[in-house]
Amino acid sequence: MDGNFSPAAILSIVLLAVVLSSSTASLEPFDLLYDDAVQAFSDSDYHSVVRYMEGALHSYTEVRRTKVRCRLMCQDQHPFDETFSDLRFPDVVLHRAACMNKCIEEKLGTQSMHKVNEDVVQDFHRRIPYNYLQLAYQKLKQPDKAAAAAHTYFQANPEHVEMGQNLEQYKNVEGVEEEHFVDREARPHQHSFTAAVRLYDKGDYEGAIALFEEALVEYYKADMECRALCQWPQRFEGYDYLRYRYSLYEVISDHFTQVLHCEHECVRDLATRPGRLSPMENYLPLHYDYLQFAYYQVEKLEEALQCALTYQLFHEEEEFVMENVDYYREVLGHDGKPREKAAWYLRRHKQELELLLIGSKTMGVEFTEGNYWSSTGGRDDSNSNNFVLSAQHTADRPVQSNMFVWCAMAVSPCLVRFDMLNPFLSVLDEVSLPCSQTDNYHKSTHIAHVTIATLYAHAPGVSGFPLVQTAGWSMFPSRRRRTVTVTAPQHLKEGGSLVYDSVQLVQNSAALNGTQRVLLDHVISEEECSDLRHLAHAVTMAGDGYRGRMSPHTPNEKFEGATVLKTLQYAYEGRVPMRSARLFYDASERARRIIESYFQLNSTLHFSYTHLVCRTAITGQQDHRNDLSHPIHADNCLLDPEANECWKEPPAYTYRDYSALLYLNGDFDGGEFIFTEMDAKTVTASVKPRCGRMVGFSSGGENPHGVRAVTNGQRCAVALWFTLDPLFRELERLQADEVIQELDVQAVWGQGLSINPKDEL
Repeated sequence: MDGNFSPAAILSIVLLAVVLSSSTASLEPFDLLYDDAVQAFSDSDYHSVVRYMEGALHSYTEVRRTKVRCRLMCQDQHPFDETFSDLRFPDVVLHRAACMNKCIEEKLGTQSMHKVNEDVVQDFHRRIPYNYLQLAYQKLKQPDKAAAAAHTYFQANPEHVEMGQNLEQYKNVEGVEEEHFVDREARPHQHSFTAAVRLYDKGDYEGAIALFEEALVEYYKADMECRALCQWPQRFEGYDYLRYRYSLYEVISDHFTQVLHCEHECVRDLATRPGRLSPMENYLPLHYDYLQFAYYQVEKLEEALQCALTYQLFHEEEEFVMENVDYYREVLGHDGKPREKAAWYLRRHKQELELLLIGSKTMGVEFTEGNYWSSTGGRDDSNSNNFVLSAQHTADRPVQSNMFVWCAMAVSPCLVRFDMLNPFLSVLDEVSLPCSQTDNYHKSTHIAHVTIATLYAHAPGVSGFPLVQTAGWSMFPSRRRRTVTVTAPQHLKEGGSLVYDSVQLVQNSAALNGTQRVLLDHVISEEECSDLRHLAHAVTMAGDGYRGRMSPHTPNEKFEGATVLKTLQYAYEGRVPMRSARLFYDASERARRIIESYFQLNSTLHFSYTHLVCRTAITGQQDHRNDLSHPIHADNCLLDPEANECWKEPPAYTYRDYSALLYLNGDFDGGEFIFTEMDAKTVTASVKPRCGRMVGFSSGGENPHGVRAVTNGQRCAVALWFTLDPLFRELERLQADEVIQELDVQAVWGQGLSINPKDEL
């Protein structure tokens, strides 16, 4: 086949995808259903909310499932064989493309129908539809379904304090049972692993083994599906290969590298729980660590050896697993082999890394291998304290002279220091029992939990401990939790000049229980507040600044906004007074100067984004409401409350350094601005908005903040974000500067305005 392609044959293959594109089925796109559901929610049509939102979730799931099925089916139907030539490769690729196009369109309809905006996709990843469903089911008096939706949402949004409170309330509602609190989006491999750990901790090793084995099957299945979903358009940040005039092979290389990078990162994706930013440490190897000791506990040493050898594939130099392998070999009298599935998985992983390094170099982008198998994550056996060292494990060899002895610690044996337990050295030898990876870490502490009754039973000549005394020294701590302490920028200062005589300091960082925080009053006057509110009513549009999303933070409020340049455009067109547009520009500049001066910054503070925003409570949706108007977050990093970390990485606006909110009114209910600890729950300070009041703070993880629900009326403010890096100055602000300069020239020389702000947009 390889040498006999005619141009007509090649053309026919290319056209096959088009010929087979006629669809026999059609699935309504989930983004359209989602929009219908949101609109129905605004109209308080809760039956339609449920119908459309459940339909959207079904459509979303079916699209993903179909893509996976088709990709895997077509891959099996058109494999790469051992023969290879310049034409064999495109032959397989083109046939796979035609196969997938036919398969997908038969089940979903025309693929172009399912090209969904990335913001909508992110909403589904964040499980936002379940927030709407929870509220709709609550209104429809279906608490069991509301509880399931709330539980599902909360799993991916654990920082959502109000949803947690809702769940507690549902537990006390008649008709709601424990089985109703299900995660409708649970990932099977993680669900089985979590259940297995629970059984392991209870000492049910047979049950734990079954679930750990099930978790591994589900993990490798999920890995295959994750990789299949990477076979679609990819894009590196700041890089678009289609804009470059590369040769055929360079274009193929670039796209393949992006797909391969996505596939390689499935390791991280599968280890990351919903709503979390950091993966569970040592996730896949940990299955084999648990299994090797569980099999040991049920006296299946062949399987224990196999799992220990498999764990060793991931951590070749780990001392504890080397010792365990030696123990199993000694007891069994022969060696074993690691599991082939894991060995193949690692071989592929290493080969991918080699290809990624080559491909990334060709693309001119930097690639850094992640620490996928961090060895800091391990079993926590500290909850079991009834393991007794049996006589069959006691050696008859002479006492060792060194200070270390193997003993029973919790479920697993461990190396401990017995320089304070010398009387027992005559009865306990260096007993070799398998250890866990966690135990190995604790060897360095030289502390152990020792069951004293066990030691006493083997040392009848020792007195001083009652036979019934079974409590020992402090148990080992559970595995280390990696904590990143977020600090504000170095060389912090505050208390500088407020620049304007009218501005009054209300509270500094100490009074606000934090760092780099300030609360000021009289930044603008009552008249200026009124003008800016009128401007907001005339200019702001629903969803402006948030890609058109009317309610980007909560479905219970309408969100409207406008930028400085947009208000200047409206003024140029005569739709609002130029004086008001100029006031917005000047007030934001006043705020910038105050923040720069008060925090005594040594370099110029530049605008990163400026936004005139109003949040309006939606009538009929405020009963029993307890969500936030704006969830707790940090402005330049991704807040991870459970890990007590804030990740300074995209999609966070990592270049932002300071933030400020200038309030225009206080005649509404709720809407307090709050600072919290990094747990996103503990409120450290609360600010009630009022005209002319401004809160300013550094933008990092040291200042998590949010906004309480606006339950009645409208809350308006000027939101400002600043950067010290001139490379990240707000483009619209620079364009607005040009318009203002032209206005100033016009005022001096009486000329007409030659710059149309609309052209600058």
